[in-house]
Amino acid sequence: MAKDPANILADAQAYAVDAGQRWILFLETLVQRGRQYEEHMAQRAPNVLDYDAELICDGRQLPRPVNYLLARIVPRQDIVIDENKRPFVIVDPRAGHGPGIGGFKADSEIGVAMKAGHPCYFIGFLPDAVPGQTIEDIARAEAVFIENVIARHPKAEGKPCVIGNCQAGWAVMMLAAVRPELFGPIILAGSPLSYWAGVTGQNPMRYSGGLLGGSWLTALTSDLGAGTFDGAWLVQNFENQNPANTLWTKQYNLYSKIDTEVERYLGFEKWWGGHVTLNAEEIQFIVDELFIGNKLACGDIRTSDGTAIDLRNIRSPIVVFCSKGDNITPPQQALDWILDLYDSVDEIRSYGQTIVYAIHDKIGHLGIFVSAGVARKEHDEFASNIDLIDVLPPGLYEAIFEPKAGADTSSDLVTGDWVMRCEARTLDDIRALGGNEIEDERRFATAARVSEINLSLYRALVQPWVKAVSNPAAAEAMRKLHPLRLQYELFGSRNPFLSWLETAAPKAREERQPVADDNVFLKAQEMFSDQTVKALDGWRQMVENISEQTFRTVYGSPLLQSAVGIDPNSSQRPRSAAKSKLHTELVEKRIGELRSGFSRGGLVHACMRALLYVGMARESVDERNFETIRRLRRQGEHARRLSLSEFKSLTREQFFMLLIDKDEALRTLPDLLPPDPETRNAAFALIEQVATARGPLSGEAAERLEEIRRVFQAAPPAVDKPSGKPSVAARQKA
Repeated sequence: MAKDPANILADAQAYAVDAGQRWILFLETLVQRGRQYEEHMAQRAPNVLDYDAELICDGRQLPRPVNYLLARIVPRQDIVIDENKRPFVIVDPRAGHGPGIGGFKADSEIGVAMKAGHPCYFIGFLPDAVPGQTIEDIARAEAVFIENVIARHPKAEGKPCVIGNCQAGWAVMMLAAVRPELFGPIILAGSPLSYWAGVTGQNPMRYSGGLLGGSWLTALTSDLGAGTFDGAWLVQNFENQNPANTLWTKQYNLYSKIDTEVERYLGFEKWWGGHVTLNAEEIQFIVDELFIGNKLACGDIRTSDGTAIDLRNIRSPIVVFCSKGDNITPPQQALDWILDLYDSVDEIRSYGQTIVYAIHDKIGHLGIFVSAGVARKEHDEFASNIDLIDVLPPGLYEAIFEPKAGADTSSDLVTGDWVMRCEARTLDDIRALGGNEIEDERRFATAARVSEINLSLYRALVQPWVKAVSNPAAAEAMRKLHPLRLQYELFGSRNPFLSWLETAAPKAREERQPVADDNVFLKAQEMFSDQTVKALDGWRQMVENISEQTFRTVYGSPLLQSAVGIDPNSSQRPRSAAKSKLHTELVEKRIGELRSGFSRGGLVHACMRALLYVGMARESVDERNFETIRRLRRQGEHARRLSLSEFKSLTREQFFMLLIDKDEALRTLPDLLPPDPETRNAAFALIEQVATARGPLSGEAAERLEEIRRVFQAAPPAVDKPSGKPSVAARQKA
């Protein structure tokens, strides 16, 4: 019903008061942001960690000094750390922002790992790079850091779990490929590894390098910076991906919710405005080798001593966490490296690799490692079940999360609010997410060649002149005048035109009169905001469409492809990992060793082989299954003698035996069993308990369990009334 003129006038008066007060408080918040920025950047080691940290190792003191640091996260009083649990090491991205986002708040990667009882360490960095440091120097330093963590935890069951956020992910993977012995499970959060990958019409950021003519502009920016690349330009790239948020939504959200949004806004802006620098050598490597060259997944990157960085050398489980709502690292860029390296899941298994991926439906790039909801769900489950991930048989899995409230069986075996299940997947499941056609691959390969040519021309014809006129003073002035820095500086303490807020803001807060929700002018304000967002989104979509069509037209030209050495008619992908004959020979040798060992082992080997045989019919592993095994390991006389690494080795050995010759593995199973019927009965009871931890079996899995019962010659298991579980005596005998 329309309001009468008197009510409209009253709404106008109320809205005028409310809008004026909101505007004053909004300006005050921007001033607080500016002062916060000044204080933050004045610190020796600025970061946004919400935890106390103790410096363990300073990378500037290493033989090849770098600006990276290793710190131990000091647990709060209510946190109990178990020294027998593997430590977690969180590595933050150096992508223009400062460090600390992995421990930004209590509900964070650090928070959930410590809540699960794990010691935590943090690898961060200082704002300015050490002159001359390279990406390889940083990798060497991180190896020293992880060695230090391992030495500090001799009682830990398993090597450290390392989390690489965003760009830190590819750095962690490169190190793990060269030093695989240092790593436990690796968690990649929003990390790009396959840089050309994406879906036509959806992932425009991957075209940026080609549209700019390659990496010559990166070199020019570094030269103008006197050998230093300003990370604010990387942040600007992020801002450009969503002009609606950058130019309107972020500030409007603060203005419209000024009574409740200030703390969250200032907390995020503290990190978002903490810009850092990189050496020219570092950023040129990143752009040439990764973003435009896409050389990581195919093994074309080499260290200074000629060692090829082959991700297939990694022996630790790899957990990939990505999101369909991430326009910086879409699922294709997070996962398609698997397609670059492997032709099948069997090939993944032949390298002994375990890859687990989880895809969020809608969270954005930053939300992957800053969202409290994500921390309480995905990161909490990863931390709580990291040992389960570590002992999974080699292969490809998808992590599925279901509410604990919906678990109708054995909910006491679930540690958090969610139940994690790892389901077996194939490469077709990765392909189903969408990706490039061979024609798209040729376009990106052409762009990479053009980039190399343009960079060579720049270095030969332009770079000497640019370096001649560049100097540190001019470079520093350019950095201070960067638009992203100016937006903080202009509202800082040195602006005399905003001093009136010191009086006006407290008065506005004291006399605050929020407008009613049904105020017609407030509704008009919201409508205007919605239209502004739609207009900016429309602009973005138009620019993205033009960019994509331009890239596809220019780099899809057969003439240009031929001119730079790309065969426009080739049916082979320009980038693919080479196959190793030596690896094939080693696999055949290993298969021979496994075949000769079918009848070797004892009761523990038999139980694991039988359990895997039953579980393979389900093609999934639930955390309740593993928690049952964990508890039985603490009870069983034989099983508790195994360390976690020995248990993992046993699991893989028996899994591979079933893979290469299931019939022979089952035929020889009785050879591993003791003659004592009571012991066999007890062993089968434990197998049944683990297999049914997530609920009764059905179909092929139930048939296999009965088959194992016959092999073990087991009677119905003895139970303790009224629990329905195997008796204490039976558990101890196993």
